[in-house]
Amino acid sequence: MTLSADTRTGGPTATSDTVAAIPAGIRVDLEVIADLVEPQSRVLDIGCGDGALLSLLQSRRRVDGRGIELSQAGVNECVARGLSVIQGDADRDLVHYPDDTFDYVILSQTIQATRNPKVVMSELLRIGRRAIVSFPNFGHWSIRYALGLRGRMPVTRNLTHSWYETPNIHFCTIRDFVELAGELGATVETAIALNATGQKMGMKMPWWFWNLFGEQAVFVLRR
Repeated sequence: MTLSADTRTGGPTATSDTVAAIPAGIRVDLEVIADLVEPQSRVLDIGCGDGALLSLLQSRRRVDGRGIELSQAGVNECVARGLSVIQGDADRDLVHYPDDTFDYVILSQTIQATRNPKVVMSELLRIGRRAIVSFPNFGHWSIRYALGLRGRMPVTRNLTHSWYETPNIHFCTIRDFVELAGELGATVETAIALNATGQKMGMKMPWWFWNLFGEQAVFVLRR
């Protein structure tokens, strides 16, 4: 099922009536992303980690996939899988790619760890015909509860590190991300929110509802 942003009502709308559970065995947002990529596309996965998404895309969608990963251990694991991955930094190295090099540029659960998310997002939209971004929603009710009532920085399934060791430096909510896309002049082509059980939220609701109950989100943007 795909959910698209409704620019007339300021919220997401469902384009199908079926809400499917996410298969077990792989990170939920990666399954969602894989279903959004057209077969045989040119793909760049930024912050590709151990290569799980690239492997999934190559086996399921037969993509021409490339990856960038900051950690040498991640690069080594990707290469051992037979993936075309180089060591690189999203904040510094995307400027070296020409415009429209890829059909899709993917940033999964990484934007909050970049030093300048707005610049990184601009580069994604420049070098890819579409950008796919997934991130944990810092506006989820459980996070508001931890901050508002307990007075503690939250540790959740999607934000697993304590405040003193987290690699995340720029937390954002679904509403924040939508506003950033607008500032960059990007069109939200598809938007998907996932609830606490990993299922797609299929109801026709405004952004504030997703912002409160969506534990993570996946967006497809284009210029």
